[in-house]
Amino acid sequence: MMETTIILTVIMLTGLVGYILKSLTRSGAFAAVMVGLAVFLGFGVNGLVLLGAFFLTSSLWSKYKSSVKNPIEEKLAKGATRDWRQVLANGGAAGLFSFIYYFNPDSTWLIGFAVSLASANSDTWASEIGPLSKKAPIYIRTLKRVEKGTSGAISLLGTLAAVAGSLLISLLSFWLFHLDILLSFLIFLFGFIGNIIDTFIGAYYQQVYQCDQCGMETEKEVHCDLPTRRIKGTAYVDNDMVNFLSGFLAAMMAIFLIHLLINFFSHSF
Repeated sequence: MMETTIILTVIMLTGLVGYILKSLTRSGAFAAVMVGLAVFLGFGVNGLVLLGAFFLTSSLWSKYKSSVKNPIEEKLAKGATRDWRQVLANGGAAGLFSFIYYFNPDSTWLIGFAVSLASANSDTWASEIGPLSKKAPIYIRTLKRVEKGTSGAISLLGTLAAVAGSLLISLLSFWLFHLDILLSFLIFLFGFIGNIIDTFIGAYYQQVYQCDQCGMETEKEVHCDLPTRRIKGTAYVDNDMVNFLSGFLAAMMAIFLIHLLINFFSHSF
């Protein structure tokens, strides 16, 4: 009982510290605490360590060379301080799988949990490190170089960062949950696939607006203190929606593959 009380206190203090350090807004801190509680309910302390690894490294990369990345934030819907939508976009799927696991302790939900975090980590590292590349990224729809911060654009540095981000979560999952090599590899693979899905949806479906005052293309609905005009993308598909869908879809793909493999081998022997 005492241990549980200490852990719950740490979860709440983590949200508070994130708010004080301006890594989280007030709503973001509340959402982070709720996700943390769900993860603790399902996967205990080890789940919290994995979740913490994502949030800690993401926050550190967000702050790293922030002055260089500041001009890019004019294109992005939100800055480095995460609100509740951003927290749920990146950690909501992990919280959902944790909650399901609590009531149905099937190991495939653990894989879904880990893949969703690997995907979020992969995408965040790519988004925070990729803009530091000396070369402009390549837009996957046209294969032409575009401005840094453009959704659906990739760079070599960003891709390597995405690989590293997914690899970190898979290695930690291997260590924390005593997984075998194959499952750890699947977490790494589908974590990176989640980043690819994010890039694809970002290029083809994410909303992009244009400021009629300065002409800038942006993800913001308000720019130069004036409403912007949507010039492409599907309604309601903003960056938060893209982040959630990419992690959730990658996790479900991994779970589906595992069930296929289990059924195949169970009928083969």
